[in-house]
Amino acid sequence: MRLRSKHVVLSLCLVCLSCLRLSAQEGRNALLSLPPFERGVVVVKFFEGLHGKDCYPYVGYGHKLQKGEHFTVAMTERQADSLLRADLIKRLMIFKDYGKDALLLAVLSYNVGTSRLLGYGKHPKSQLLRKIESGDRNFYREFVSFCRYKGKVLRGLVKRRKVEFALFYVP
Repeated sequence: MRLRSKHVVLSLCLVCLSCLRLSAQEGRNALLSLPPFERGVVVVKFFEGLHGKDCYPYVGYGHKLQKGEHFTVAMTERQADSLLRADLIKRLMIFKDYGKDALLLAVLSYNVGTSRLLGYGKHPKSQLLRKIESGDRNFYREFVSFCRYKGKVLRGLVKRRKVEFALFYVP
């Protein structure tokens, strides 16, 4: 049953990835034929979208401006793509010790931030990372729990987490 729901979510994801301009089956095959990192780029681009003026301090595909950075909202799609790839590579380096889960954690942290996963100040390391470190591969519930904004569960984030899990979870 779980495998079937995974395929349903993946199919829904691929239908939504209209940027590929392919049928659902062709889109599914095209997306799965991409290298994992490229899949991550496509998924982040789809769910983040190219941010406009009303999204400050976020530019490009969800890059949060850091102190000293001088990117503008008027960046081209090519510049935004390059910035996204650089950000994902940085996150992959942060989570490289998690092996086959590194890309899953990198894509998640692109949306929720690395500190929410790794812990900061008085906030402990996330339950998700603790489960992965202990070798427990049954962490779907912990992964999908990162779907709240200001305490409320957002359906769009639930959908995003299910798609990310379906594409990047390696048993």
